[in-house]
Amino acid sequence: MSVARFDFSGGDNDYHQETLENVKIAAKKVKKICAVMLDTVGPELQVFNKNEQPIVLEGDAFVTLTPDQSKEASSEVLPINFGGLAQAVKKGDTIFVGQYLFTGSETTSVWLEVADIQGEDVICFVKNSATLAGSLFTMHVSQVHIDLPTLSDADKHVIATWGVRNNIDFISLSYTRDAEDIRQTRAHLAELGNLQQTQIFAKIENIEGLEHFDEILEEADGIILSRGNLGIDLPPEKVFLFQKAAVYKCNMAGKPAVVTRVVDSMTDNLRPTRAEATDVANAVLDGTDAILLGAETFRGLYPFETISIVGKICAEAEKVYNQAVYFKRTLKYQSEPLSHLESIATSAVSAALKVKASVIIVFTTSGRTARLIAKYRPTMPIISVVVPRLSTNQLKWSLTGAFQARQSLIVRGIFPMLADPRHPAESNNATNESVLKIALDHGKAAGLVKPHDRIVVCQKIGDAAVVKIIELED
Repeated sequence: MSVARFDFSGGDNDYHQETLENVKIAAKKVKKICAVMLDTVGPELQVFNKNEQPIVLEGDAFVTLTPDQSKEASSEVLPINFGGLAQAVKKGDTIFVGQYLFTGSETTSVWLEVADIQGEDVICFVKNSATLAGSLFTMHVSQVHIDLPTLSDADKHVIATWGVRNNIDFISLSYTRDAEDIRQTRAHLAELGNLQQTQIFAKIENIEGLEHFDEILEEADGIILSRGNLGIDLPPEKVFLFQKAAVYKCNMAGKPAVVTRVVDSMTDNLRPTRAEATDVANAVLDGTDAILLGAETFRGLYPFETISIVGKICAEAEKVYNQAVYFKRTLKYQSEPLSHLESIATSAVSAALKVKASVIIVFTTSGRTARLIAKYRPTMPIISVVVPRLSTNQLKWSLTGAFQARQSLIVRGIFPMLADPRHPAESNNATNESVLKIALDHGKAAGLVKPHDRIVVCQKIGDAAVVKIIELED
């Protein structure tokens, strides 16, 4: 895996800290860098089942949703965490209740239809029989605005404590509804000082996020398409259309697109269904940067097999990805004249394709050049050599670079490595040769580079950006 996502819908700071320490130990053991993503709770509606006894709901019966959390959950009453539900819904609205992430399996999740509203209570008609097991269920009201802040006080507290302590690389902003949500979150990060470099990924989960997609994409650093919730807000036949359109827009903007909920059945099974395997491959062919796993690795029985199989499907799909068509389409989309960096990126990709280079090596301090090259989806891997930069706020020195390297892990095709801080990215030839040698050794060890291969190198020398082609000897 490339990114460890910590979902604060469940578990407290200590629980997630223990998991993060395990991630760090594992990363050291396998000598890999791994980024950290904090997933906020946001305006998530939850049903509480304090005694944790399974709740059996029969189809064609009625159940009451109440904000009175002193009541015990049963097949007649479900206590919820939101007092304004009676004002938000109307007769005939659809409500969905399921465990943690909606499995889509109708034995563990239930569809409700609003039948009546009595004071603060909402009486619902149960549309399918189901057994709800566990202490907490997620509730989703289809196509209804929930009057709760996207970044809650609890979320702000988690970011200011756990987030700052662990220098998080990404925030996944659940239920992003418009660009203002991103701006407010960024302002909150700026106040914390330490997290100014943290990237914000907008999680699109409902119809409001869809309607404001273009403005959200402009503000966010990347997009996560939360297909579980979207599959409830949208008719099933519309989900694929939105996915393809959204991924295309992300690709053209050069921002990472992440797709969720791909192999739900592997939560309990050793192999994905045929439809799921095809779905993963299609996500890759659509241009997705990353696949995000949820219940399969959070509480599933086969987390290792899940990552292994999804990885293999992605690798197969990448082999048949039509790069030539994509390159032309992306280039055509950009308005001319191209920026200085963008023209260097397209030249590097074009040269690498023409000489059939085995890798593209990029020297970068911010990671921006490598991301621009990745935007054109070259068929060969991009080794991004992130050269640390010394900066000061007049009080102390700090090295930047580790953040940038970890953040590029979510971008398709980039393999980041940290260079020695004694070699600046814009330095003279001699030091660059030694860094290049280290990058090539790194490529050899990873099996990306072999003797007599051609390599395209993109670097800055003085004020000029240079693309050069190197042929390796034995």
